[in-house]
Amino acid sequence: MFDTDAYLKRLGYTGPTAPTVELLRELHKRHLMAIPFDNALNSARGLDIWEQVDIDVDAIFDAVVTGRRGGVCHEIGGLFRNLLVRLGFDVQIMAAGVRMANGFYGPELEHMFTVVTLDGQRWIADVGFAGPSFTEPLRFAPGVQEIGGASYELVPDGPSPDGPGAGGTAWILHRRPAGGQWQPIYRFPERVRELPEWKGEPNLRAYAAELTRAETLIRGRATEDGQLTLIGRRFTRVVDGADTVKVIVDATEYAAAVDQILTPGI
Repeated sequence: MFDTDAYLKRLGYTGPTAPTVELLRELHKRHLMAIPFDNALNSARGLDIWEQVDIDVDAIFDAVVTGRRGGVCHEIGGLFRNLLVRLGFDVQIMAAGVRMANGFYGPELEHMFTVVTLDGQRWIADVGFAGPSFTEPLRFAPGVQEIGGASYELVPDGPSPDGPGAGGTAWILHRRPAGGQWQPIYRFPERVRELPEWKGEPNLRAYAAELTRAETLIRGRATEDGQLTLIGRRFTRVVDGADTVKVIVDATEYAAAVDQILTPGI
């Protein structure tokens, strides 16, 4: 059963709960550190990966917060969105297509994230992306922003593909690790979404079929000074914004990396 106090305790937070940017930053990073991304359950969902984006909040709370398992973006993000609402934040939903290894982007509804409005300023809160990504909320505005030693920038990408009046500008979120080059993370139209939009979306079902064939396990979690991301056997460790990447071949080493991500200290 969803319980705000138990949720905050799970995140290790005991401070004031008035809806402020400072609280949003604190909860965002703590959430990424405490609750890992883990798509392992998707194999059993077949083509219905996105059919339950309107989550059973109590059931997912029991599994993820109380039961301490990980989850995918709509589960983790949905829980966090409900927490923010109960704390008095003004939240909306947006969606993005994640950039793939081949340079193309996934379907527009592939990834879900939250937009929080505070004192006229919008912030992107995304605790359901495996990473590497921003561990604190990102200002929804052009211009380079530094978070945790890495740089981020929202770059306009022309009109929304939904057409005039439907979504305004489309954006691409870019990330530059310390000492590295700019790379796109995901692309999204500036359009507020409603949960029924995901129901029965044919592009998502076709994409789910591709993911099922690929069978790529993705896990990720933030740490105090960075992030850990495991995509298949490709393990990325971020420390103070700098990325170190290795391919894990040894089965014991792989199991240890999975355990490191899925067993947070909080």
